[in-house]
Amino acid sequence: MWVGWIEFDILLGDVQSLKEKRSVIRPLLAELKRRFDVSVAEVGDHDQYRRTRVGAGLVAADRAHLVEVLDAVERFVAGRPEIELLSARRRDLHSED
Repeated sequence: MWVGWIEFDILLGDVQSLKEKRSVIRPLLAELKRRFDVSVAEVGDHDQYRRTRVGAGLVAADRAHLVEVLDAVERFVAGRPEIELLSARRRDLHSED
């Protein structure tokens, strides 16, 4: 069994409040869940309205599938015009590690 996750540091565009931040982040999280069948959450910078950290994770039977999904998630987030991806960190672990 393989467990993997990716964490994004994101700068939001023209956002002036936490309410506007939610209006950008909620659809992003929902689309990641729907499209890639991963668990996602806003995992940091909750009190800053122009920055956020988003994490996505999954469990897979083989590493190749895990890497494929995490690569696709990263491409999707990087391609969103309403956000600027500052960095992405990822990790994968085998159950016997």
